[in-house]
Amino acid sequence: MFHFNLTRMLALKILISLVFYAVVTASDSDVKEKMEADGIVPDTVDQAPSAKIDVIYSGDVPVEVGGELTPTQVKAEPKVKWDADPDKYYVLSMVDPDAPSRENPTYREIEHWLVGNIKGDDISTGEVIAEYMGSSPPKDSGLHRYIFFIFEQKEKQTFNEPTTSRLNFSIRTFAEKYNLGNPIAGNFFHAQWDM
Repeated sequence: MFHFNLTRMLALKILISLVFYAVVTASDSDVKEKMEADGIVPDTVDQAPSAKIDVIYSGDVPVEVGGELTPTQVKAEPKVKWDADPDKYYVLSMVDPDAPSRENPTYREIEHWLVGNIKGDDISTGEVIAEYMGSSPPKDSGLHRYIFFIFEQKEKQTFNEPTTSRLNFSIRTFAEKYNLGNPIAGNFFHAQWDM
């Protein structure tokens, strides 16, 4: 009798583990669906990526696709990983298309981070075009979307971008200017004022 119950408990634990694994794996594969559902397409890019960027903030705070974080949690530059070819170059971007609010995005997009010529997924090898700036949505402006994209470069490039303003940046225009195509990976979170 005891052996039978132990076997059933073990089988139940295995089943629960498999279901949990399937749910976690599915959440990684629905980047495209969540980006499309949240209007990231067409607000920032023409085609959403299907691969997920792993973004981890200090204190081991992960960016869950479409989840909510606070500006306090995302002050410092995060660790970012994606499925990269170590011999290729990439561009990493982070934008907020909802400035000053999603209902009135007159500053669409704010450039929060832009790094080019990243070898593989080692951001320290890249050329910082715009230093990381954490989210800072204005009071009473509601939820803002903070979107990470990875673009694969065809080769190492020279980036000639103005550094005077982060307002009215367009990742779509940037990708077209440098012939980057559509993003190959992405992730995003929501944040609202918390100070």
